[in-house]
Amino acid sequence: MLAGRAARTCALLALCLLGAGAQDFGPTRFICTSVPVDADMCAASVAAGGAEELRSSVLQLRETVLQQKETILSQKETIRELTAKLGRCESQSTLDPGAGEARAGGGRKQPGSGKNTMGDLSRTPAAETLSQLGQTLQSLKTRLENLEQYSRLNSSSQTNSLKDLLQSKIDELERQVLSRVNTLEEGKGGPRNDTEERVKIETALTSLHQRISELEKGQKDNRPGDKFQLTFPLRTNYMYAKVKKSLPEMYAFTVCMWLKSSAAPGVGTPFSYAVPGQANELVLIEWGNNPMEILINDKVAKLPFVINDGKWHHICVTWTTRDGVWEAYQDGTQGGSGENLAPYHPIKPQGVLVLGQEQDTLGGGFDATQAFVGELAHFNIWDRKLTPGEVYNLATCSTKALSGNVIAWAESHIEIYGGATKWTFEACRQIN
Repeated sequence: MLAGRAARTCALLALCLLGAGAQDFGPTRFICTSVPVDADMCAASVAAGGAEELRSSVLQLRETVLQQKETILSQKETIRELTAKLGRCESQSTLDPGAGEARAGGGRKQPGSGKNTMGDLSRTPAAETLSQLGQTLQSLKTRLENLEQYSRLNSSSQTNSLKDLLQSKIDELERQVLSRVNTLEEGKGGPRNDTEERVKIETALTSLHQRISELEKGQKDNRPGDKFQLTFPLRTNYMYAKVKKSLPEMYAFTVCMWLKSSAAPGVGTPFSYAVPGQANELVLIEWGNNPMEILINDKVAKLPFVINDGKWHHICVTWTTRDGVWEAYQDGTQGGSGENLAPYHPIKPQGVLVLGQEQDTLGGGFDATQAFVGELAHFNIWDRKLTPGEVYNLATCSTKALSGNVIAWAESHIEIYGGATKWTFEACRQIN
């Protein structure tokens, strides 16, 4: 009986409050107030809480929320302006030859934290991108000089005319880069202009790479199939090479290669091997300010390599599943070792092996910030641990050097995408 009266009391009070306010305040909340049975419900409600006072409180709260929203929007706009100014200052300080402070970098990306950014532009600062473009132009000049030497021995009017055309295009690109540098120094650059200029120059460079590659094809018949190198001139998420052959199940391996890079911070990802269900089955990466790392089934070991000095370096990593023992060699000398790196986990077969990019998904999910920038050659994989003597033969370009019995370096085994290029390998020529 008392419960029924209480329910009727709450219902009448709710109707009274609803009738007192014609304005819509959004979702309604009913409040029950204990009053005598014989009392006037509406009078009691006014006496107890005050409908007018309640409406006034709601309006004040709504006004406060609106003011907070306006404050937040204003703060966001201020943050955007400060970020833009900071970006311009950083670009100018990077161009300043007296600025010796290192750029801040991040740590290795945690598994699964990446996203597929295929098709995005490089997210490096404008000044750093221009520096990379300058290095690319210098690389193209070197390649043209090699072509010029080749054309002297094999005179061809078509080759000479193409060379002259490409030289004029390089000169034009140099003028564009210098103009852009001057604009940045004067503080006139904006994010939109940076993007447009970068796209324009990258498009021209890609076209230039293709034309030079066409000229270099004339040398292909005169060199062995393994005397070539891959060039990744810019930190993008669309330049890469794919090894046509997958890896078998392996309980031990040795992976060796020649690398040349001056990228900073971090040379990026020379190679990555992903299998279904595990994007980090086998990865070599130097990202941000971290040292180079080898990942096996997402387990990490830090390597003692220092290779971003713009010179050719030969590196090897050996590993065996028993106790996860690994060794690292740079230029023929062992520089580090360890154990418990993914012990008793065999390398899984039927994956995708990519050069120049880190995979977040099987065969894709590339992130420009983790891309390799530089030259790569003689990438070989064995299904056993090489001896120190065998590694030394590889690093000194000995005639006794072995080719990988799982993956051997050959032009017919590599597919190139996004403007990465092949040309004659030079490191062993310099050593010999």
